[in-house]
Amino acid sequence: MSYEMKTMKEILSGNPYAGRGIVVGKSADGKKAMFAYFIMGRSENSRNRVFVEDGEGLRTQAFDESKVEDPSLIIYSPVKVVGKTTIVTNGDQTDTIEENLKKGKCFRHALMMREFEPDAPNYTPRISAVLNLAAGYTYSMSILKSADEKGSACNRFTFDYAPLAGVGHFIHTYVTDGNPLPSFEGEPERISIPNSLKAFAEEIWNSLDNNNKISLYCRSIDLSTGAVENVLYNKNER
Repeated sequence: MSYEMKTMKEILSGNPYAGRGIVVGKSADGKKAMFAYFIMGRSENSRNRVFVEDGEGLRTQAFDESKVEDPSLIIYSPVKVVGKTTIVTNGDQTDTIEENLKKGKCFRHALMMREFEPDAPNYTPRISAVLNLAAGYTYSMSILKSADEKGSACNRFTFDYAPLAGVGHFIHTYVTDGNPLPSFEGEPERISIPNSLKAFAEEIWNSLDNNNKISLYCRSIDLSTGAVENVLYNKNER
């Protein structure tokens, strides 16, 4: 196992299309849980979106309703909170995880009910994470991927982490651009996290390909007080 740690700038710079990405970790001073979620897009339909805060959560929304072609895979709630657990995903599996947590079931159980997206030939992976703050702080991440180029079956991978100060993990849907798009491979990448949420958000936003980036949402949760700070960027602004 490699303990090499990169910055988000090092990983993202020069990559035209990482797709959608989730980062979870702990601030450098060890005092805050932190996460980030971003979306990118190549088609007009995919790019026609913004992030909108929704109570404790987040939802995607069409920027121009008149241009919406197919809302099925682009309109969803990426972030929801159930008790002391924060859910972050790249699709409507957020709702599946939420429903199961409310029934006392776990993250893995919920995702056994789902698989990769039905968008042949890409079969976009479903990536998900939960930040558990009920007793201390732990986090888990998951990716659901097609087992082959035909979408014949689903492979499920889950990663459980003991948070370390200044360390995070980054999982994204695609390695880079391509046709079909190559799915993420291996374990989530080990990345460095600063103290400042704003600095972290700026690093990610400024490193994403300017043509394809759409929106970014970052949050920190103070592990002592529960105080929440959010940073939101939308490329489409009214």
